[in-house]
Amino acid sequence: MVATSVAEQPPATPEEIWAILRETAQRQREHEVETARWREEDAKRREEDAKRRRKAEAEDAKQREEDAERRRKAEAEDAKQREEDAERRRKAEAEDAKRWEEWAELKRGFAETKELFDRTDRQIERNNSEMGRLRNSFGEVIEHLVAPGIKERFYDLGLDFSLGKIATNVRVSESGRDIAEADLWLENGETILVVEVKAKVKIKDIGKHKDRLEKIRRVHDGLNDRRRIIGAMAGAVFGPEEREAALDAGFFVLAQTGDTMRMDIPEGFKPKEW
Repeated sequence: MVATSVAEQPPATPEEIWAILRETAQRQREHEVETARWREEDAKRREEDAKRRRKAEAEDAKQREEDAERRRKAEAEDAKQREEDAERRRKAEAEDAKRWEEWAELKRGFAETKELFDRTDRQIERNNSEMGRLRNSFGEVIEHLVAPGIKERFYDLGLDFSLGKIATNVRVSESGRDIAEADLWLENGETILVVEVKAKVKIKDIGKHKDRLEKIRRVHDGLNDRRRIIGAMAGAVFGPEEREAALDAGFFVLAQTGDTMRMDIPEGFKPKEW
C-alpha cells in the first residue's frame, strides 16, 4: 500500500470553500430552525404540563373542599342528630314524669273518691234513716191533717164516701208488681177518689198524678171495675201556678189553712174522670 501525506493533497478551490461555507450556513440555519422548533415544542409541553398540574391542583383543591364540606355536613348532621336524640330523651323524660304525676294525681283522686263514696254511703244510710222517719211523719200528716173531715168536704160537693172505704198508702198492683201508690184513697159504689199529698206541690207532681190515675184506670178495667176515678192534689204549700195547673188537669185542690185542709176550687168546678 502506498501512503499519501496531507501535503500531498491538493488545496481546495475557492468554489469548494464557498460550497463548504454555504453548506455549513445551511446546516446552521437548519439547526437553528430545529432548535427553535424544539424549544417551542418544549415550551408548549411545559405549558401543557403546567396546565395539567394547575388542573390537577384545582381538582385536588376542589376534592379537598368537597371532602371538607362533606365532613362539615356530616358533623352538622351528627350534631343535629345528637340534639334531636337529646330532645327526644328530654321529652320522653318529661312525658314519663308527667305520667307519673298524673298517676299520682289519679291515685290521690281515687283515694279522695273512695273517701267521698264512703262519706256518701254513710250519708245515704243516715238519709235513709231520716227518710224513713220522714215517711212515717208524712204518713202521720196525711192521717192527722188531710184525712180528718175529708169525707165531709167532698160530701158538700155531692160525693158521699160515708159508707165507703178510706185508706192511706194504698198500693195498686198489676201482674204481681206494684205500679202505683196512693197517699189517700176514698171509694164508694160509684167513685174512686185518689188524693196525692205533697208538702210543696210542683208542676211535675201534677203530671205524675195524672200518670198514676191512668195506671189505676187500666188496672180497674182489667178487673172489670167500671167505677169512675177522680183525683185531688193536697199540699201544705200550693203556689198559684201549681193551683191553676192542678185545676186545669181536672183535680180537686186542697190547701192547708192553719191546722186543717180546705177545698180551694172555683165555683162550678167539674173534676176530670178517668
